[in-house]
Amino acid sequence: MLEKLELDDDAAEPESDIYMRFMKSHKCYDIVPTSSKLVVFDTALQVKKAFFALVANGVRAAPLWDTEKQSFVGMLTITDFIIILHRYYKSPMVQIYELEEHKLETWREVYLQATFKPLVNISPDASLFDAVYTLIKNKIHRLPVIDPVTGNALYILTHKRILKFLQLCVCEMPKPAFMKQTLGELGIGTYHEIAFIHPDTPIIKALNIFVERRVSALPVVDDSGKVVDIYSKFDVINLAAEKTYNNLDITVTQALKHRSQYFEGVVKCHKMETMETIVDRIVKAEVHRLVVVDERSSIEGIVSLSDILQALVLSPAEKEN
Repeated sequence: MLEKLELDDDAAEPESDIYMRFMKSHKCYDIVPTSSKLVVFDTALQVKKAFFALVANGVRAAPLWDTEKQSFVGMLTITDFIIILHRYYKSPMVQIYELEEHKLETWREVYLQATFKPLVNISPDASLFDAVYTLIKNKIHRLPVIDPVTGNALYILTHKRILKFLQLCVCEMPKPAFMKQTLGELGIGTYHEIAFIHPDTPIIKALNIFVERRVSALPVVDDSGKVVDIYSKFDVINLAAEKTYNNLDITVTQALKHRSQYFEGVVKCHKMETMETIVDRIVKAEVHRLVVVDERSSIEGIVSLSDILQALVLSPAEKEN
């Protein structure tokens, strides 16, 4: 597959659309591992049990199967857990009934009535370019690969998996000129109205920001403006693991003591670093975003996997049209 993307000998610079063409020449099937864990929940499952099952299986999302319809009808993600807590949490003294008793189907009907969207999925025969386009344009982070013939879910595609696949394959390919340009020159990332929190911010306030600002992580900034930690949506699932979701008045610092996995610290970058360096760092660190800081470690912006895939794959395609 790679041969067709080699450049002519007389071409001075690799074209900026080389990664886009690579993505168009590979199918989603190429990225599906030979064996991987896929957890599926029936919509008749209790909400609380579903979130505990996410934790127990170490997964961040699960396709939802409706037995009556005999089809997949949606996804259960950590965002849903956050929305439930945001919507129903009153105080440490009040049990969250909706989380304790409701079935997934009941909660989906109650909560999703106004905002219901059909499940976004993709065929294994679709191109990886289509997968990137679908993820970014729908503003979703998980894309189930569903076989159109059998109706079986094969895998869940993510930005992280796609970028890692691209990086593994492109080491043999010439790099386009923009990979040598800096983050600042390319203007990639978000630099205005960055959502952040402080070490003493209550968890419930952090959850409110997740829902209202539609962000997936919040840098934790001290009084001097220095980035000292990061609280992501994934960290919220620890509340389910610890069964502490009935007290959301504790601070972010207290909650982060319960991190189940080893935490190496916030992965940062600077505006003067090249795109090549940024891609290497985000793939090696296996994180979803880098925090852009200045020389004093004060926050300047956020660069997400979506930003990077947009720049590498979609922007060159948009220039063509």
